[in-house]
Amino acid sequence: MAMTALSCAGLPVASSLATSYIECSANASSAPRDVKPSTSVSKAAMEPCFVCRHPAASGSRNSLGPGRTTGLNGSHRSEDKSRRRLETVPQAAPPTLSFPERNSMANLETGAVPDISGRKTMNGGATSLPSTDKAEGKSKLTLADLVNPVSDDLRLLNDNLQKIVGADNPMLMAAAKQIFGAGGKRMRPALVFLVSRATCQLSNIQELRPQHRRLAEITEMIHTASLIHDDVLDESDTRRGKETVHQTFGTRVAVLAGDFMFAQSSWYLANLDNLEVIKLISQVIRDFASGEIKQAQNLFDTEVTLQNYLDKSYYKTASLIASSTKSAAIFSDSTPSVSNAMFDYGMHLGLAFQVVDDILDFTQTSEQLGKPAGSDLSKGNLTAPVLFALEKEPELRDLIDTEFTEEGSLEAAIALVHRGGGIDRARTLAKEQGDLAKKSLECLPQGDTRRSLERMVDYVLERIY
Repeated sequence: MAMTALSCAGLPVASSLATSYIECSANASSAPRDVKPSTSVSKAAMEPCFVCRHPAASGSRNSLGPGRTTGLNGSHRSEDKSRRRLETVPQAAPPTLSFPERNSMANLETGAVPDISGRKTMNGGATSLPSTDKAEGKSKLTLADLVNPVSDDLRLLNDNLQKIVGADNPMLMAAAKQIFGAGGKRMRPALVFLVSRATCQLSNIQELRPQHRRLAEITEMIHTASLIHDDVLDESDTRRGKETVHQTFGTRVAVLAGDFMFAQSSWYLANLDNLEVIKLISQVIRDFASGEIKQAQNLFDTEVTLQNYLDKSYYKTASLIASSTKSAAIFSDSTPSVSNAMFDYGMHLGLAFQVVDDILDFTQTSEQLGKPAGSDLSKGNLTAPVLFALEKEPELRDLIDTEFTEEGSLEAAIALVHRGGGIDRARTLAKEQGDLAKKSLECLPQGDTRRSLERMVDYVLERIY
């Protein structure tokens, strides 16, 4: 559905992706960091947000330097799979690189995914906020505590989101109220604001720019649009304990509402007049579609590798977080090394978040999840706990091959995932990604925003303990 949205947007920001990437020369690393400053910001980029009535000049913009190689060893499995659950229209071959660095312009052109292996895990993080160590009896982290440094920014964002989405259509306004009032945590825009303030401090910028605020709104709109389309594809009746949009308004309205938000976010993005950010965020919309296609192609496929899983997880979850945190740093006039570090932070945090979500599918009740427990496995989506357990439990492979058509087969498969150590190994994977996310924050100055970004990792991980 995200692919449909990209098509229906009909905007240069979306269509230019395939034709207008900037080539990075082989000696890009020796190029000067700063390009000619751009001081013009389109008026349209600032409207109708009432918090942005006095846009500041954008100041100098930094060129995007070549990225470092980071990544998990392994390569994409051959596209010649013995079994396919989805017939697809022939198309150009996907990139063959396995997780090459995506935060350089050269790899933006290929649409490749960042590599996340070959890095040593390090412990890190500040200690002034509450610890997540329950064994020591310390208090549990709350998101409200973590986002306190940007709470005013989030209040302004909440006030503006419904106006942006539903201003022209009563039906979309009604859908928007349901979408944005469904108890969402606003984690992604909070990360944008936290990174924005931390990198502004590093660049000696006193206040957030209008572009930072618009980026946070764009990020939340893209995320919400993807959720609406995901619910349609997965035929989900509830999200966060409430009816999904397509349950309330019908599939047609849900699809159109998601498409509209993709298109609206693309329009606002184009009017920010920053080519680096346009490319980063536009790629995210394509990644959503790529992730859904990869998932559909691999349903009930027990030959899926961990690398395949990480690819899909990047496309569906980490891409938006990584691209938006890097974009926030770009708008703060950060150096390429800082911008790339913020990309790494978002990527590793996003992957940890997805692994944790996949663990909870096996460890929480339906009431806690807001959806049936084990729903991913029942639909053939093989996640990290399953892939790890398959290495030790051959019987699990046989059960998956039946597609759970036999009574009790799903329950038996869930039990084998636990017995095969899939949950514990997935926890280790999530912890490794969290440690890498914290490591990426070492370039930021000490302060409340950095501590919140570090503790955001703890907040994600503590759900699995």
